[in-house]
Amino acid sequence: MKLYSDVILLCNLPEEGLYTGEIGTVLEQHHVEGLETGYSVEFFDLLGNIAAVATLPGSYLRFN
Repeated sequence: MKLYSDVILLCNLPEEGLYTGEIGTVLEQHHVEGLETGYSVEFFDLLGNIAAVATLPGSYLRFN
């Protein structure tokens, strides 16, 4: 996975204000031995403003 790649959210995260199908950009990749790789992802609204930044497991994301 390359940093700054686009990803698609595969599940709803209402506590973050994020919903299935939203597109984000990978900012950071996190490795913890014995756990699934995680990613810090920045999501934008339709006007290009930052809507949320969330750290998510890779299984929540589809990589393009």
